[in-house]
Formats: sequence, C-alpha cells, structure tokens
Amino acid sequence: MKKRITKIYSEFDKVKLYSLEDGVDIAMKSSTAKFNETIDIAINVNVDPKKGEQNVRGKIQLPKSLGKVIKVCVFANADKQDEAKEAGADIVGGDELVEKVKAGFTDFDRCISTPDMMAKVGKLGQVLGPRGLMPNPKLGTVTANVKKAVEDAKAGELEYKNNGIVIHSGVGKSKFNKEELISNIKFFVETISKDRPAGIKGDFIKGVSISPTMGPGIKLDLGSLSI
Repeated sequence: MKKRITKIYSEFDKVKLYSLEDGVDIAMKSSTAKFNETIDIAINVNVDPKKGEQNVRGKIQLPKSLGKVIKVCVFANADKQDEAKEAGADIVGGDELVEKVKAGFTDFDRCISTPDMMAKVGKLGQVLGPRGLMPNPKLGTVTANVKKAVEDAKAGELEYKNNGIVIHSGVGKSKFNKEELISNIKFFVETISKDRPAGIKGDFIKGVSISPTMGPGIKLDLGSLSI
C-alpha cells in the first residue's frame, strides 16, 4: 500500500492546476485499489457559513449517474407503504422503523418521509442529521408523492450542501470512461455555479479538486471548467 501511494504521489504535482481532462486522466490512473473507487469532487466556495442565507443546498441528477446502487429508506404510514415498495424503496416502515433508526440503524443512503410522519421522524435528528440523512421538504424528501421521490433517489439523484466553505460529493466511479467522468464533473460544477447565493461579492467558486477514494487530491484549472 505504501509503495502504491508513494508512486502515485511522485507522478503528479500537488500544487499545479491541471486541466479537467488531464486531472481526470490522473484520477483514473491513480485509482489502483482492488475495488471500484469513487471519484470525489471538492468545491471551495466563497460563502460565510455563519450566514444562513449564504448556505448552498440542493439536489442534482448527474447525466451519467453515480455508478452506485442507492439504498432508499421511507418513513410512511400504512396507506403509503405499498406505493413506496412498488417504487423500489428498500426499507419501508412507520413507527417500528422510527424506533429501529432511533436505536442506531442507518443502513441506507437516502431517507424519505411523508409529511404526516415528520413529527416522529423529526426526533431522529441526532441519528440522521450528522449523516446528512434527515428528510427535508426543500429537497423533496418530505413529500406525499412518495413514488416520485423514491424513483428520483433510486435513479441516483444526489443531495449537496456546503460543509463550511466546501461542497463535497461523489461524481462517478473509477471504472467509468473518461467522457462520463468529465460530463458529470462539468455538470456538477455548473450546477453549483448557478446556485450562487444572492449578495456574494467576487468569485463564488474559489477552487475545485478531484480525487479517487484512495488517491491524491488533484487541483483543477477553473478555466478548463468553463465557469
């Protein structure tokens, strides 16, 4: 492992700003782990996270998906549970599911709730909140239209938000072809750029880097991203 990491780091300049195409080449070549590594993106944004109106949050459907099977959990009463299951939800339940999650169960990637369950689901903040799983009406994950919410989640729809001054997300897998990764990266950056909060002075996106799960962070030239 140490030799592999040393070799990877010796083959690129950690200070240099690479074009998107060159950066993706390096990310793919440095993805030498025995599993299909995720290619992550980190975007530094010009916001003051202490000001609520400057925080960035939304949903995105990448053009080439994420290359990952999304496990969806739905909190719903009996009248919506069949709809959730038929739409492809992996975990569906009411009060008993609330108690299970309260005890620490979080073996899922997305969480959806019907509005009438939120009084109970809202009490799971300490479990769901730190994992970014709390259903949110602004993101369409608190909804009576369970079918659409589940289908969107299963199709690979991502939620994004800034953590301090950084927005971080997966944008593909190391086994994607180069064009697929470039397409997803461009689309993600363009989406964030359009989500610029009102009142921001100067450049909104300050820096972008990509990295495979077990590899180095590769800084990208913003000019090559057309932003």
